Amino acid sequence: MKDKKPFDFLLFVTVLILLSMGLIMVFSASAPTAEKEYGNIYYYIKRQLVFAAIGMVAMLLAANYDYHKIGRKTVWSLFLASVVLLVLVLIPGIGSQSHGSWRWIVIAGFRFQPSELAKLALILFFSYNLSRRRIPLESFFGDLLPYLFALGLIAALLLLETHLSATIIMIAVAMIILFVAGAKIRHFAVLVVPVAVVITAVIMFTDYMTPRIRSWLDPWSNPRGDGWQTIQSLYAIGSGGLFGRGLGQSMQKFLYIPEPHNDYIFPILAEELGFVGVFTVLLLFLIFIWRGIKVAVHAADNYGCYIATGVTALIAVQALFNVAVVTNSVPPTGVSLPFFSAGGTALVLFMTEVGILLNVSRYSRYERI
Repeated sequence: MKDKKPFDFLLFVTVLILLSMGLIMVFSASAPTAEKEYGNIYYYIKRQLVFAAIGMVAMLLAANYDYHKIGRKTVWSLFLASVVLLVLVLIPGIGSQSHGSWRWIVIAGFRFQPSELAKLALILFFSYNLSRRRIPLESFFGDLLPYLFALGLIAALLLLETHLSATIIMIAVAMIILFVAGAKIRHFAVLVVPVAVVITAVIMFTDYMTPRIRSWLDPWSNPRGDGWQTIQSLYAIGSGGLFGRGLGQSMQKFLYIPEPHNDYIFPILAEELGFVGVFTVLLLFLIFIWRGIKVAVHAADNYGCYIATGVTALIAVQALFNVAVVTNSVPPTGVSLPFFSAGGTALVLFMTEVGILLNVSRYSRYERI
């Protein structure tokens, strides 16, 4: 295409700052656990640095690969591959279990989480097919139902893995893309009851969710059991004060919060860097969202608009969800903080998604800062 511009520099710098802060916090939060488990405080940070390097390469490649070339074959292949991988996760001997959930496949000694690939695949699948439509999304059954079927297939497999957080995030992102593509409020109103029924059924009739609901309502009812992690998280956040205890000075990371370098890295950040650190990180995410929306609004075509919307929504919803979990605003469930939580699959794919977003910005029509 013509009028190719430099990518959005402010968006790029924001992501680099988030990534840098994330690496620092992974090292700080993981050191006690790494020392206990492996006798090496650098174990987790070395792995995270490797994945960050791979993610940087993936981001730069994606930023320079014309998103218009991500065509029908690629989109469908990614979607079908995601479905197959999500099925393989459920097969004993292929899938890997951790903390009662089947979410990983072990490949050459590395754990791969197919749900992270499914997020990207769903964004591209929706974006490509919606951008090829010649008529608006008017009919629920004729126009919207095929997309809901694709979403429902992914969501059902995720629920079988007991991965409720990823299910909710994907539903939210898909609904945002559909709304931007022209779906009507009345379409979503039709879905409220069945979605609420399914989520309620999952909560009521699965062994792992009921105790979490109880611990969310009253963590102190079982302070040494299901409420432990929530209580320790709140202790960490509350003890941070205005400026925090200081980088590396967290007390809760010393085996009080389980795996503090993963889903509960935000409380360690709050404890060490205080309100100022929390405000800075949330401000950076807001800047990311602002630039992502700007890219989407000024995209050269609908395909770029929907991709930018999906990637921005994914990172925004997941960051919000993580903060809500660790502050006990919603029931506890496993959800990582983008660019911060340790984990190779998530980090590499987040960076890849940012790269695609940067590529869309190269064709978007607005003044660069």
